[in-house]
Amino acid sequence: MIDLSTQYLGLKLKNPLVASASPLSKKVDTVKKLEDAGIGAVVMYSLFEEQIIHESHALDYFLSHGTESFSEALTYFPDMEHYNVGPDGYLDMIRKLKESVQVPVIASLNGISTGGWVDYARKMEQAGADALELNIYFLPTDLELEGIALEDAYVELVRSVRAQVKIPLAVKLSPYFTALPNFARKLVGAGANGLVLFNRFYQPDLDIETLEVVPDLVLSTSDELRLPLRWTAILYGRLQADLALTTGVHSVEDVVKATMAGARVSMMASELLSRGIGRVSEILADLEKWLETYEYHSIQQMLGSMSQQAVADPAAFERANYMKVLQSFDRRL
Repeated sequence: MIDLSTQYLGLKLKNPLVASASPLSKKVDTVKKLEDAGIGAVVMYSLFEEQIIHESHALDYFLSHGTESFSEALTYFPDMEHYNVGPDGYLDMIRKLKESVQVPVIASLNGISTGGWVDYARKMEQAGADALELNIYFLPTDLELEGIALEDAYVELVRSVRAQVKIPLAVKLSPYFTALPNFARKLVGAGANGLVLFNRFYQPDLDIETLEVVPDLVLSTSDELRLPLRWTAILYGRLQADLALTTGVHSVEDVVKATMAGARVSMMASELLSRGIGRVSEILADLEKWLETYEYHSIQQMLGSMSQQAVADPAAFERANYMKVLQSFDRRL
């Protein structure tokens, strides 16, 4: 029998498919359906720093300024009058999910400052979250802000959250850092148990009729897998942290590639939002067939088997491959 089980952040998962942060986790019944379909774990929708600040006084300001910097589509924000997604509502949802499902529930905090909001990490732990994903997305538009200062702020944020909780902590990153491996090492040193590669940038659009900047959600495709795949392969085996690949996971082939690159779990949302929760069971069935066809007994056998450390040509993940790609097009002309 094929063993699909894996370990992520010290949690035992029955398989490597994880539902990433999305509207799918906003209803208990939907999460139950994910569990019934076979999902390995669920990352809850993010609790935004802006929502916590709203408890005091200022949500209106934050929702009307810099909305393009949200890492999850602004349209995912429910109407505050009809749905409680503030801090108390979020903590209550953690409790309800833990009472209703057996799969690990990973809470998600989305923010950039080291203010009092990190206290909610401890409250999430107390509410029963199995782990915490820190989604530290920020769009640096200040011309005076240097890259090292931004990285230091992230590292301090991770250190501050780590001081609040004992549960496993993962950090969801964007790919846009000057020296990503060095930055990743600093995050792990500050207390991160895992890294999620990568945060997806939801770009705003321009409405040329109303002359407004509008939030716009475009779901991912498998073509977007290549960027996190490359960095997963480069980082695997070089950090004392688990790697999760997210963005572009839509098929069994994507899951196999992610695992071979070194990801302990493959996170997906766009495929489930566009084609339904039933895709979980379909991909898992395809995964078992694939492993059986290629004579693997477990998912662990192929973990990292095509990482940079394992392949015959490690330079293929680096600059040397750029030249080969260009030369391949020359031959087509």
